[in-house]
This record gives sequence, C-alpha cells and structure tokens, in this order.
Amino acid sequence: MPETTACHFLVIGGGAAGFFAAIRAAETCPSERVVILEKGRDVLQKVKVSGGGRCNVTHACFDPRELVKHYPRGSKALLGPFNRFQPGDTIGWFEQRGVKLKIEEDGRMFPVTDSSQTIVNCLMAAAHKAGVQILTGENVVQILPPKTPEYQTNGRQPNKLGGHIWQVASQSGTVFQTKNLMVATGSSPRIWNLLQELGHTIVPPVPSLFTFNIKDPRLTGLMGLSVPSAVVRVLGEKLTATGPLLITHWGMSGPGILRLSAWGARILAEKNYNFDIEVSWLNYSTDEMAEELGEAKLAFPKKMVAAQNPFPTLPRRLWESLVAAVGIAADLRWADLGKEKLRKLATELGAGRYHVSGKSTFKEEFVTAGGIDLDEVNFKTFESKIHPGLHFGGEVLDIDAITGGFNFQAAWTGGWLVGSALNTATG
Repeated sequence: MPETTACHFLVIGGGAAGFFAAIRAAETCPSERVVILEKGRDVLQKVKVSGGGRCNVTHACFDPRELVKHYPRGSKALLGPFNRFQPGDTIGWFEQRGVKLKIEEDGRMFPVTDSSQTIVNCLMAAAHKAGVQILTGENVVQILPPKTPEYQTNGRQPNKLGGHIWQVASQSGTVFQTKNLMVATGSSPRIWNLLQELGHTIVPPVPSLFTFNIKDPRLTGLMGLSVPSAVVRVLGEKLTATGPLLITHWGMSGPGILRLSAWGARILAEKNYNFDIEVSWLNYSTDEMAEELGEAKLAFPKKMVAAQNPFPTLPRRLWESLVAAVGIAADLRWADLGKEKLRKLATELGAGRYHVSGKSTFKEEFVTAGGIDLDEVNFKTFESKIHPGLHFGGEVLDIDAITGGFNFQAAWTGGWLVGSALNTATG
C-alpha cells in the first residue's frame, strides 16, 4: 500500500504563486501543516531567471483600475483582487522581510541588489520561518476530489483528516491527503489534463510573450540598435503597440514588440506567425515625418542626407540603412533631395513594412495565454466554482500580462488571497 501523509494545505508547484500562498497560509494557520510539492529538483526557477537574473518583482502602478489594463487576459477578473493586494502591498511584504525594491524609469521594480537570488532567498527564508515543508522531485500523477468513485484507485487509503479531503498521488508512491489544495504549476499541459478530468475547461494555450523573426536587408548588421518609442502595427488587424524597439540578429524585440505579441497572442497564432507589420521608428505618421524631413532639408542644405541624421533618438547606422533602402545615394545633399525621394523616406521612417516569418521565445520568460477558464473561478479566493477546496494561482489560469512585473504581481496577489482564505477554511 502506498505511503499516505496528511496536511491542512497542499500546494502543487513551487513557483511564485505557490510560495506566496503557502507562506501566507502557514503564517495565518501556524498550527497546521502546509506542504509544497515541486516536480523539479529546485523551486522558484522562474523567479531566479526573470528580468535577466534581476527579477522584475512588480510594477509601480498602484491604481487597480490602471493596473488591470496591462493584462490582455484576466483584466476583469483581477480588478477585485488588486483592490485587496496590489503592488504597494507587495513592496511592503518584501520590505517587512528585509528586501527593499527600487523603481526604474519605466516603472519596473527590482530588488536594490539587482539580483533575483535576493528574492529567492527571501521567499525560502519566509517559508522556512513559517514552517512550510518543501518537497522536491514530487511529480503529481493523479488528483482525486472528495467523494468520487475513483477515490480508492490506489488501494484503500485511510482518511487521516476526516470529512472533505483531496487525494494527490505522486510518482514517488506517496499519496497526499489535504482539505485545501492549490494548483500553481504554470503552463503545464500534464496538469491541465488532470484538471480537465476534474471537469474544468482549459482554454488552449498559445505563446504570449515572444519576439518577431524578420529577415530583411534593412536590418542586416544592426543587431543591438534600439529606438526609445516606436509604433508597431499588424497590417489587417486592430493591433498596435508603442514602446522601445530593439533590433536583434533574428529580427525585432523590445517592450513594444512584446506588448504587441501579448495583446495579439491568439490572432498571431492563427496566422501561424506569418504576417506583415508597419513600423513608425520615431512615433511619427508619414505626414509628420515628411514635415520633419522638410525642415531638415532647410536646416542642412549642404550636408549629405546619409551623413546628416536629423533625429537624435534614431541610431546613425539605422538611419543610413533606411536612407539607402529608398535609393538615396550616399553623396546626395539635402538641398538636392527631391519631393519623391523625401516622401519615400518619410514613408520608410513613418510606416516601413516588414514581413514576420516566425517567433522566438523571449529569453527564459516563457509566458502563455491559455489555461483554466476564468468563468470557473471565484476570484475572491481564487477557488474553483466546480470543486470547493481547490484553488489556483499563477499561469495555470488563463491570465497573462505584458512585460514589466505584471505577471509576477498577479502571482503574488493570487497566492496571498488563497493563503488568506484558508484562515477561515473549515478544519
């Protein structure tokens, strides 16, 4: 007979949401056993690699009504939760445990150490202090809700808790019994399948944060160049995003591109990641660009067009590439720039067209759109409407955000509310 062990609260998944929930539950119910099960050898791996190893903990957006605008999926569901636990509360939570956060110019917040290990150490220390038991290498293979015919599948297990309990079987042979269960496994198809067997609807997952693969001579050799505020539009769709744009060896990246990928996740998946975009490199329309170029023509009549870049925020080598792309000779002076070539250059700068022929994962921060249907969740407690005692957190839900610390904030908020709810749970 498999080994059976009981606890008050069991969390499947050792990530941000799971840890936050377990710590909160253990702190509010200090006499109860709280356990985290993690499939891998290490916990908090996504926290560790996020933000290039710095960990973008949250974002300095303290109005819940503004905060939810950064979530392509889940904005309506998260408004209530953010009124109860928002970035200001996250900052306070970490500061109470000795970790100070700093705000960068774009609103992103990082630990002052600029090291994600600071956040990992804080969460591990808080969990240890609260008495949370962390079990790694525990691959969950079965989740059985209370009072189901399959309940005794693994042999007759003694009910160590009495009443309403869940059974969770691990590949290690252990069966965990708990009155309160949380699933916070991120984008795990295997766990989604188990939840589907429990009657939950899973919205098919598609990548949400990704960069664009573009093979175009205009970008050749320009890897690493960026502009602070470009406008990118998907042709034929109502998809537009504004923000910094980075040229990479495979195409385009940066916050503007990632924002577009998040909001257009499902539309771009349907296009099989083959589509055309229009780029305004300086956030000007074609007409505005034509006007700016006309002023440059008057200001620099004797200068060579290719050598005299009138836009400080546009990298010189990018300017030279775009000038050459419209057929302007390297030795042409501004005074000799005709109306037709000026208009072509204005179009290239204000509405340049590029073909996207695929996507690439954004660093290690893989985020998906998809997961548990939000209509099946009570967002006061992040509890299943189908199965009492079953809670969710993080990316296992059909919730995702643009970059900037917003995905982590949803995880902290969900985890805190789940852990808080257990203080009033029966048993």
